[in-house]
Amino acid sequence: MKKHLYILTFVIPLLLFSCVKEEQHSSDPKGCFEALWKIMDEHYCFFDYKQKEYGLDWNEVYRKYEPLFNNQRLSTLQTFELLTSMLAELRDGHVNLSTAFDYGRYWAWKDSYPQNFSDTLLRRYLQKDYQIAASLNYRVLDDNIGYIYCGSFASEAGDGNFDAVFSLLATCNALIVDVRNNGGGLISAAEKFAAHFTNEELLVGYFQHKTGPGHNDFSSLDPQYLKPSSGMRWQKKVAVLTNRSVFSAANEFVKYMKCCPNVVVIGDKTGGGGGMPLSSELPNGWFVRFSACPMYDKDKNPTEFGIDPDIKIDITSEDFNKSIDTIIEEARRQLSK
Repeated sequence: MKKHLYILTFVIPLLLFSCVKEEQHSSDPKGCFEALWKIMDEHYCFFDYKQKEYGLDWNEVYRKYEPLFNNQRLSTLQTFELLTSMLAELRDGHVNLSTAFDYGRYWAWKDSYPQNFSDTLLRRYLQKDYQIAASLNYRVLDDNIGYIYCGSFASEAGDGNFDAVFSLLATCNALIVDVRNNGGGLISAAEKFAAHFTNEELLVGYFQHKTGPGHNDFSSLDPQYLKPSSGMRWQKKVAVLTNRSVFSAANEFVKYMKCCPNVVVIGDKTGGGGGMPLSSELPNGWFVRFSACPMYDKDKNPTEFGIDPDIKIDITSEDFNKSIDTIIEEARRQLSK
């Protein structure tokens, strides 16, 4: 029997490892197809949800792709492209096929929508003398509203960073937290940031984990709580800015912030990524990453396909041509009421 290693990639600070025995498969294209389909069939967590959302039928996917692998002359590149295409049927940004020569991915969750973000516009608002504290770029805008841009949760900002930022912005009337184009990273980093916007413990969502190979074999819903930070906490109004490229841990951050007081979310729907990913190895040495533990908001709704803003607005072409970020300006207008 061959063992596949499953790694919990970003849920908690310590990595968790577990071995799951899988049926032996050959390392040729047909064997890799059979192994990949079975790994996903037994361990992927959104089959039932996606069947309801857009009619996904994983058995039908098998019947669609299996004849394509009966050709034993498939090249390495052709095998990769077919397996990546099969995985794209899941419409999941957390599903990736890793090889030495390429990284199979599904990015339609963001690429098929307006970008609603511009580095050029960001520089216009931050200007040249903005301040930097770990992953936070920030300044005071000319209407005395604080502005923080956080483009990644790849690493955690420290308590000292947050205390310094909030101390310098303390005299501001309100705060904009911009996480557009934040593709995620550490959930602990997202949680640590959000903890500065509540004075009490909040129920922010739920999660489950797989308990068996069946598509609906899950544990009961376990609650997620956001505890207030022991450091400085923001007490005034907050606008969180989002677009479709807000994903994974950043998606979780928006979920947390929607539960905090005095917070309004402005922009586009987030990109989602509401499944905690695991990884497994195929017989030929390639690795597949996939969503294995579904996440839900406080009302028990899946967050896999994103979180709606409180105020939906896009950057208009007219504003862009005038070097104006429509989403930032709407946030300033809302916060100044």
